[in-house]
Amino acid sequence: MDQTNTMDQSTTPAAVKADTQAEDVTESPSKRMKLSHDTSPADKPASTERRKGIAPIKAEYLIDMTKSSAASAEADDDAAEAAGKTDPKATAGRGGPKSKGGQNHNRQFGNSRDAIELCKSRVHVNEFSPQACQFGAKCRYEHDIRKYLKDGKREDLATFNSLCPIFEIKGTCSAGWKCRFASSHSKEVEHEDGRKELVLVQKDTQTNGTTDDDDEGVSGNGVVNLVDAATKIKLRKKIFPTPKSDQYLQWIEARSKEDPPDEPLVDADGIEITNGKHDNRATYREPPLKPSEKRRIYYGPETPILAPLTTQGNMPFRRLCVSLGAQVTWSEMAMGLPLLQGEKGEWALMKAHESELSPPAYSGKTVVSDYNNSKDLKFGAQIAANKPWLALKTTEVLTALAPHLRAVDLNCGCPIDLVFRQGAGSALLDSPTKLERILRGMNVVSGEVPITVKIRMGTKDNHPTAEKLCRKLVLGTEDSKETGDGPAGVAAIALHGRSRQQRYTRSADWEYIASCANLVRKLKTEHADAVDTIHEPDARDLSNSTTATRDGMPYFIGNGDILSHVDYNTHLNDAGVDACMVARGALVKPWIFEEIATNQYLDKSATERLGYIEQFARNGLEYWGSDELGVGTTRKFLLEWLSFSCRYVPLGLLEHLPPKLGDRPPAFRGRSELETLLSSGNYKDWIKISEMFLGPAHKDFRFQPKHKSNSYEIEAEG
Repeated sequence: MDQTNTMDQSTTPAAVKADTQAEDVTESPSKRMKLSHDTSPADKPASTERRKGIAPIKAEYLIDMTKSSAASAEADDDAAEAAGKTDPKATAGRGGPKSKGGQNHNRQFGNSRDAIELCKSRVHVNEFSPQACQFGAKCRYEHDIRKYLKDGKREDLATFNSLCPIFEIKGTCSAGWKCRFASSHSKEVEHEDGRKELVLVQKDTQTNGTTDDDDEGVSGNGVVNLVDAATKIKLRKKIFPTPKSDQYLQWIEARSKEDPPDEPLVDADGIEITNGKHDNRATYREPPLKPSEKRRIYYGPETPILAPLTTQGNMPFRRLCVSLGAQVTWSEMAMGLPLLQGEKGEWALMKAHESELSPPAYSGKTVVSDYNNSKDLKFGAQIAANKPWLALKTTEVLTALAPHLRAVDLNCGCPIDLVFRQGAGSALLDSPTKLERILRGMNVVSGEVPITVKIRMGTKDNHPTAEKLCRKLVLGTEDSKETGDGPAGVAAIALHGRSRQQRYTRSADWEYIASCANLVRKLKTEHADAVDTIHEPDARDLSNSTTATRDGMPYFIGNGDILSHVDYNTHLNDAGVDACMVARGALVKPWIFEEIATNQYLDKSATERLGYIEQFARNGLEYWGSDELGVGTTRKFLLEWLSFSCRYVPLGLLEHLPPKLGDRPPAFRGRSELETLLSSGNYKDWIKISEMFLGPAHKDFRFQPKHKSNSYEIEAEG
């Protein structure tokens, strides 16, 4: 599809097979690059006409692959989207059945641990510290710091000039002696009695920071939305209170059992009961905020959005994208039940970096009623749920425990089987009434935090239903009109221009996205012209995106196949969307947000691209930690990203612009050995790139690509 072919002959199946037979898996990058440069270009010049589905690479950079046995491999982005949701361990934690078979169902990454584990009581203390271990002689971990440093951990890393990235920023390192750069913030001192002691050092400019052993990652390093262990235990024991959800669900249940009286009634407090059913606010001592009363958010041409990304949407990558101009970011999709069960891995998805708390760009040209840009922020959370009670309780808990949220988004587009079979994700597209109940309930319990929704064109190919769904989301279903509940009140609708069945097999349908965007713009006018005004929506039930021209309509966002500022601007103008959401395009080249801001192509050099990889590695070590486990986790997620970034074809190599996300390049070489290496589709080359910043991989570390096409060794053997 759009997966870059192997860039040098050493990564063809035949070459890999030869490497395997020779057991030479440590071949240097320079040698591998020499092989590619010694390869003769194709004899025939490339056609100047653009061919559909083929990246138009200039003839001088093409490699003659006619004599190679390399198969034409395609990237499986469906596999990428399903990553982590079909693994048995992940599945078990998400409340679903264990999956069997399939390439991604049993991905193993091995372990990256010390040979001897140092006791936590000794990690942050000096060698002669009297601090005692609470387990005493029964403790199974090492307490001798010298023995641990000699036999327990691998040698310190020589990357980053042998300086701990965390220590350089914070003046202290939360990994202590376990840090792979421990020698840069420790020393041996000699006391008056002649004893030599190993001590940890700190900078005088040390900032206040704490460690959180229960949470993955390192707190105190600009990470927000942290949830402590005690709260997670309350969630696990089902004793964390959700009063708003409980009251609302009780009211819904009671209302469904009532027989409507012949005439309207009022209750003891004088509150009108419409058709025997109280207004939602009647059961609350303090009425919940109506959608129009929530905190205002803004979407416009100047707010390109980083989509929720499975696996790759981690905080270090989002932080990189924000530094390059992303104005709105979303968490990875979190499943509702594990959040309610206090699972550490799911709550880790809700963490955000302090850079995501800054407000998005706002030119002020579009007048937004009561909008305060200084109170807006970039980061929002996306959840998936299959039942109203689950969505409501998840939303209430999330907004209570994660105070730094721009909005809560309900995923109604996830196409993977596990989520779909449970009735969540794209399965909700076929149940508009249920979906509306869920969104309305989420609005009731979310406080000032707006509610948004992300959908697909429909569940079946060639049978789009998004237009009908948009109408119901904006004006309400027939059931909601009959009960007088009004619309669901979503602040924004994001549409991915593909069906669930289609997945990524064809290009996104921006004509259909344009049709839906046009519908949303016209809905208010059509409704005003209607003869029947009995069911006119209460203005308080409309979204909080009221502007001088929007008249209460939610923002409408398009998503799909954006790889350049040209794509972004074209869709803004032609489709009429308020903003565009970028997904795979950001994974291929995260500086796409910089291109959008500057409105020009940026032909990044290989050195600049390597700099972004270094920045990600630094972000990862700062977040996941600089110990052996943190380095291994950073390496794993870096390799996941490189499986996408290798698809980038440098602009200087192309005959025609703009680049297309679905175009697959023929085999080519770059303008330098480094550029060729960065374009390699062989996961062994990705590991070599990771070793430039994270050192040699742990002997027990394993990496299995999500895309089978990325592993030519697997393909050759299969």
